[in-house]
This record gives sequence, C-alpha cells and structure tokens, in this order.
Amino acid sequence: MTPLLQAEQAVLGAVLLEPRQLGRLAGWLRPEHFYRPAHSALCAAMLTLRTGGHSATKLAPDAQVPLAWLNEIREEASTRSRGVTSAYVHSLASACPRPVHAPVYGRMVLEGAIHRSVTQHAHRLHQAARTDAARGNGVDETLHRAQILHDVLDDLGRRWGFEPRPVEPHTAVPGPTATAAAGQASERVLADEEFLLGALTAHPEQLSQMADWLHSGDFADAGHRQIYRALGALRHRGEPVDELTVLWECQRRGALTEGSLDAERVRRICHVPVAGSADYFGEQVLDSSLLRTAATSARQVRALADDTSLAPGQLISHALHALVPLDEIRRRRAASEAGPEPDAATGQPSGLPPPARAAAARARSTAPRAENKAPPSAAAPSPTPSARHSRRSSP
Repeated sequence: MTPLLQAEQAVLGAVLLEPRQLGRLAGWLRPEHFYRPAHSALCAAMLTLRTGGHSATKLAPDAQVPLAWLNEIREEASTRSRGVTSAYVHSLASACPRPVHAPVYGRMVLEGAIHRSVTQHAHRLHQAARTDAARGNGVDETLHRAQILHDVLDDLGRRWGFEPRPVEPHTAVPGPTATAAAGQASERVLADEEFLLGALTAHPEQLSQMADWLHSGDFADAGHRQIYRALGALRHRGEPVDELTVLWECQRRGALTEGSLDAERVRRICHVPVAGSADYFGEQVLDSSLLRTAATSARQVRALADDTSLAPGQLISHALHALVPLDEIRRRRAASEAGPEPDAATGQPSGLPPPARAAAARARSTAPRAENKAPPSAAAPSPTPSARHSRRSSP
C-alpha cells in the first residue's frame, strides 16, 4: 500500500475515533481529494452528518464515541459508493496512528490530490492541442483547456495556502528540441509558412502590421525562421525587399552556412505564388505555434506532476513557469485580433519604420564611407618666412 492510501485511511480513521477532528479538516479537505471512491464517499458522509448537526461532532474530548457514529457514516457512504462495509469502516479506525495528527494526514491527502489534478488537466491540454492540430480548424479548445489549467493552479495554490507565481525549476524540465518540433510539423503548417514568406516578399509593407505579434520563433522550420528574420532586418533598415536582397541578407546573417537554407531554396520561397493575404497566413502560423507550444508546456507540466518529490507549492510554481511561453503567445494572438495600433501623429496604422530609425539602422549595417579630407596646405596654410624666422629666434 502506498503512503498516500495510508494517509487517506489515517485521516478517515482519525475522524471515526475523534469526530471533533472533522472541524479541523472541514473547509479545505473535500471528498474529491481522495483517490479511492470508497474513501471519497466516507468523507462526504462525514461532512453530511456534521452539517446535519450530529451529536458525535459535539462531544467533549474525553467522551466516548457512540457506535451510531460509525454505523450512520457507513449507511450514508453506502448510498454513494459500493463496497463500504462495516468491517472496512472499523479497519480504518485501527489504521490511524494518532487521531490528533488528523490535519497532517489531511495535508498528505491534499498533496496527492494536487499532483493528480495537475496531471489530469495537463493531459487534457495536451490532448486538446493534438486534436486541434490534427483537425486544423482553430485553437479554441486548446485556449479553453489552457485557461482551465491556469484556474486550477491558482485555486490549488490558494487552497494550499500561498499566492501562486511562476518559479523556474532548478533543473530543466525535458521538452522537445526545435528539430523535433519541426519534424512534427505537418505539410499544411510548412506550406502556410512558405505562403506567408512569399506574400511578405511580394508585399513587404504588410510586415509592419504583424511584426509586433508574429516572431521568428513561431515558425516550425529553421530555414523559414531565418528568412523571416532577414525580412524583418530589411524592413527595420527601410531597404527594398526582393528575392536578391532577401538572399543577400540571409547570407550576411550566416543562414546559408548553417545547413538550414541554400540559395535555391530562398529564391523558391520568395517566388511562392500567394492568393491570400499575409495577415491570414500570419495568423495560421501563429496558431500552429500556439498548438506546438501548448503541447510542449503540457508535457512539461505532466513531467513535473509525476515527480512526487516536489512539494505542492513547488509543483504549482514550476507548472506556472512551464506555461509562461504559452501565455506569451496567447497575449500576442489577442493583439493580432485587436489589429495594429494607430500612429500617434496620423491616427492611421503605421506601415513604415520612422525615417530616423531606418537611417540609423542602415548606418550600422553599412561600411563607413571615406571622408573627403582637404590637403594639408588647404587645411592649414604654411607659415610665412617671417613667422618661421620669429619662431626660431624666440627664446
């Protein structure tokens, strides 16, 4: 028998032996926190009798507990779950080391419930992300499950007695590498990324509308990430965008030497025929990134919940930290739906970088030009003979 099941038996046995212990548990220990259905039914029966004002819950510390307390608990629990026999109820009383330690046993039960609850909701988030990715019809269910997991973590934190906040684990939680994530990307996702890059090359002014909410890390393919960075750099400097300038920028950034790109592939992607708008494909790329990130975060949360050495506070804090990348994409997705912020001066969406910023970026990326220096004779005329003579003769 596991320590958790022993703790469940011990806390129930404590209430059977000393009904007044139930007052120290009510309010934070609930029937659903028990793993075994019979234990959950017994806890619910005890709370029901206490709410009904059973006389046993009002006994003095040294008073004898009536047998009716045990029998009525068994009868009430039998209506909720099968297998609750008189013999089992009496065995629970002998399973309690010390009734006065009931709150400690209750915290053990709650700790096990926290691990199970986090595992359960992380699994549901993972399944929702996989289902949405397979169907390709949106991310609504994934967003719903992500919000539920957040709410559960907040509730469990407050129930445990602290204010939940993200805390990075001391050891990294295993997750899929970027190469593995790209390998898991479907052909539709990769095609959407190519369509987006082709649209931005043909209409680079549309990049300004999505630069704030679509990042290079949202692309599943490493080569696509490099091309998007090159497009962003050209836009930042206010330089023209075409297949040659994009190829040149990729070369300057070392993308052609790392193996993820070659010149022919860059040219092909820049010439991808696009029938839709860049905004549409940008939203598709962002949604795909959200689903991949949700699946990764869910796996990390499940790995944390499987670690029984983590205290509930650590588990909740580390789980919130694992959800930070997903939260960041959720915020950017909300920004994409809200649309671009208007320019402060014109009141219209800004499509070009400020001229001063573009000029400064170009200055940093180009070689300094040689200045036309004047010859020494023009810059500083030579002194007259009388002046030379006066300097030689001066002390």
